[in-house]
Amino acid sequence: MEPLLTIEELRDRLPFVMDADDEREALGALESLSDDARIYGKSSWLTPVSTPQSVKNHVRAAAVRHMKNYDGYTQSRAGDETLMWTDRGEDAGSAYFTDREIRSLRTIARGSASSLVSGNTTAWGPMRKCASDNLALAPVDGPGGPEKPIDLGAVW
Repeated sequence: MEPLLTIEELRDRLPFVMDADDEREALGALESLSDDARIYGKSSWLTPVSTPQSVKNHVRAAAVRHMKNYDGYTQSRAGDETLMWTDRGEDAGSAYFTDREIRSLRTIARGSASSLVSGNTTAWGPMRKCASDNLALAPVDGPGGPEKPIDLGAVW
């Protein structure tokens, strides 16, 4: 499938000038990350035109991260100092999404960050208190119908 970003769009975000080998690596990363974005998000994200900009931003960020270290180095030692970049281990040289990026892609695919849903309700009228503090009486079959004790601790 077509990558969700072009080499040119990636090139603008890199702190170095790519040569032919870098461009081949970048194209492979863009293809892989685009496929992963479809897996984590929606398979209908077929082209850059049909894909939300926020998804393309995630693909770009992951591709830039990959291109800055596509050899997969995890540490550098200079004199007495050692610098460690990642805990990816043997996957360090691969193009990947972070856990946060994967959650974000899934949220974008659902179409909303909210977990609020709506449902049908029926108004019964006011509940009458029972002798117990945690119980109330609510009509079972609508107004004027038989009443059933309801545990308010379980409801609220």
